[in-house]
Amino acid sequence: FIMGVYAFPIIGALLSDIFWGKYRTIISLSIVYCLGHLVLALDATRLGLLAGCILITMGSGGIKPCVSAHVGDQFGQSNQHLLSKVFGWFYFSINVGAFFSMILTPWLLEHYGPHWAFGVPGIFMFLATVAFWMGRHKFVHIPPSGSAFVKESFGKEGLKIILRLTILFVFASMFFSLFDQSHSAWVIQAKKMDQHWLGMDILPSQMQAVNPLLILLMIPAFTYGVYPAINKVFPLTPLRKISIGLFVAGLSFAVAALLEMWIAAGGKPSIGWQAFDYVILTGAEVMVSITCLEFAYTQAPRKMKSFIMSFYLLAIALGNAFTALFNLIIQDAEGNSRITDVQYYWFFTGMMLLTAVIFIPVARRYKMHNYIQEEKPADNQGAPADG
Repeated sequence: FIMGVYAFPIIGALLSDIFWGKYRTIISLSIVYCLGHLVLALDATRLGLLAGCILITMGSGGIKPCVSAHVGDQFGQSNQHLLSKVFGWFYFSINVGAFFSMILTPWLLEHYGPHWAFGVPGIFMFLATVAFWMGRHKFVHIPPSGSAFVKESFGKEGLKIILRLTILFVFASMFFSLFDQSHSAWVIQAKKMDQHWLGMDILPSQMQAVNPLLILLMIPAFTYGVYPAINKVFPLTPLRKISIGLFVAGLSFAVAALLEMWIAAGGKPSIGWQAFDYVILTGAEVMVSITCLEFAYTQAPRKMKSFIMSFYLLAIALGNAFTALFNLIIQDAEGNSRITDVQYYWFFTGMMLLTAVIFIPVARRYKMHNYIQEEKPADNQGAPADG
């Protein structure tokens, strides 16, 4: 499902950049997104789950590259210096929703069943779609490029840009191979830990809420504190932020491996130790994920914003595909793992650190070139050029 959500953006990007423009694509596929939640809320059978997930894959996946690029489109030459901050706050808003959903949804599922667990997020998605529609005359609208998109994207220069960026995004895919395991392997690890923490009994799946909560704290801390402090002694480019984040991600899985060793020795560590590990992983996320969003936008030519963003999102799908393939390879005929959980975590730690080391010389060879949308005269700002 996660692979599908991050692979479908390529379709949404093509619809946006060639035919509909970002705004129309977001509105249309958001309705599909809402229908997916409606199906899940009404039909609790396996068929309903399949149909609902397919619709959500199409809706959520399709709008992902368009929403991020649409945010960037609101900034031109005069205020491009705000892009780093706005993508940070954009990511902040995403995690406000993620925090409450990760707390509320498991509780709704536990006490009220799947109808409410899927229905409540669907209601909020519908309200978000209505709010976005109400702002249609406030946005800067970049029209679709039609055949000009094809000419620019698949010409010599366009293909060269796609190749250069794709190479960098492949390195980010290993980060997401690790990061998205916080929704799977880390939940399984939490089940083997002492779940009584801070005077409460914590559901293993609820530990995921620590990540968006930390994001809300770390984004302003990094933006206004950590980055300026580091920049005084070590100039921070976007690629340097990503490079540091890759090493930090490796450290987070090393800690997870140590916790698994503790569990394997007959111990039952507090689930609070996993919260500490989330601090490390979330720090890596701030440096890698947010920076990649900004980087994918600024390095994409004006007619290819959603398209290039979809390649970055495709890298997330690739990371999940790598995890899925590895999990398949290590299974025996009975479906059991051939390696221990400790070895599993150390493998991904090693892969992440190897990726981080190789990324350094590759990043040094990359030449930055920012493409910012051109500004219209002031009286035309906000006019929906694509209708």
